[in-house]
Amino acid sequence: MIKLAIFDLDGTLADTIEDLAGAVNRALARRGFPTHDVGSYKLMVGNGFRTLSMKALPEAARSDALAAEIHAAAAADYDKHCLDYTRPYPGIVELLDELSSRGIPLAVLSNKPNAQAVKVVAGLFPAVPFLLVRGETPDFPRKPDPASALDTARRAGARPEETAYLGDSDVDMRTARAAGMLALGAGWGFRGAEELAAAGAAAVLESPREMLRFL
Repeated sequence: MIKLAIFDLDGTLADTIEDLAGAVNRALARRGFPTHDVGSYKLMVGNGFRTLSMKALPEAARSDALAAEIHAAAAADYDKHCLDYTRPYPGIVELLDELSSRGIPLAVLSNKPNAQAVKVVAGLFPAVPFLLVRGETPDFPRKPDPASALDTARRAGARPEETAYLGDSDVDMRTARAAGMLALGAGWGFRGAEELAAAGAAAVLESPREMLRFL
């Protein structure tokens, strides 16, 4: 029986890619670097904003110092524009409402900066009573390290095997599996069914409502 549902944010609960791409592209352009189309960012996101900033730079120009500069500029820009085009995926609000009505605690774990993860979730889902919304913080290593997921389960009073984890990338599937949780792939997200299956998803869902059959 599932007693906790954990969700990734970007590419799982919400289509955030246009706002993410815009922020990084503006930071790159201000420094004279080439920008990327929105689709390219779907392959670059998932490991945190710092890693995204490094990946977005031309390979020959990559350095820790320059990536830190791009990261700082893009993060500040994104904080102002993180809800410009970002929207929940179809069926997500209904899924969250149904899970909540069944008394299942809900949590969000993201590799995006914590303040922005909280801001996006509050802006999109103001009525959803999340037990926890956590982005990247100094207190926990980024996914796919399972520490944050396991801490969330402890807070909810749920064992790992009683926890369903829904995400759209290999990072999420590796997190769920390392934590001993049910790894469900969001097939509508940024990466697609092939990556999710290869990373060990117990199932790849075509729509949010399919999650209910695993409860």
